[in-house]
Amino acid sequence: MRLGEKQELFSILIAEHIVWLYEQGYKVRCGDFWAHDRHKDGSLHYDKLAADLNLFKDGEYLTRTDQHKASGEMWESRHELCRWGGHYNDGNHYEIIHGGR
Repeated sequence: MRLGEKQELFSILIAEHIVWLYEQGYKVRCGDFWAHDRHKDGSLHYDKLAADLNLFKDGEYLTRTDQHKASGEMWESRHELCRWGGHYNDGNHYEIIHGGR
């Protein structure tokens, strides 16, 4: 799948995921979707294939990775290319793999 096709896939999947989060009682504030800097070399944010979702539940900002576990598991169930940053202690990071990254 070409980069542009993955960007389109990511867009619809992240939109569906945000709707699902609201249905589960979360509030969402979008962090970096596309970045020019401040991320590690090779970050999928630079390819528009990653997003940081800041979650809130019952008025609490969920900063710990374990607080994002249900969301991360749901994200990874959406498509075989979906990966959650919780596997490397970046709980609010959601991405689609591309080019071996």
